[in-house]
Amino acid sequence: MNRILVEGISVYAYHGCLEEEGRIGCNYLVDVMMETDFSEAATTDDLTKTIDYVTVYNIVRKQMGIRSKLIEQVGQRIIDELKTELQGLKKLEVKVTKLNPPMNGNVERVSIIISE
Repeated sequence: MNRILVEGISVYAYHGCLEEEGRIGCNYLVDVMMETDFSEAATTDDLTKTIDYVTVYNIVRKQMGIRSKLIEQVGQRIIDELKTELQGLKKLEVKVTKLNPPMNGNVERVSIIISE
């Protein structure tokens, strides 16, 4: 089995439970790990035999653009659309990271990881 990683998708979005987060927004990073068999693509150099990274990027951007209170929900939406749109997935993992979350303390980031 092979893995494709699309890491560090940087998005400015408006998720969070606080009203201010919906107005001000903040920076997020999204990482996607996919297990698939791309051996045919590796020998034929044919993009249709593997997962197109641009499709992954576009799905992440689309779902991150839909406001949610919880990044858990955003991560699940990303997983659901990737599973619907991509063929040949054996395993899928999505990590959504909120940078500098508004908390009563110095916290650099908060992340969720969903694996299916």
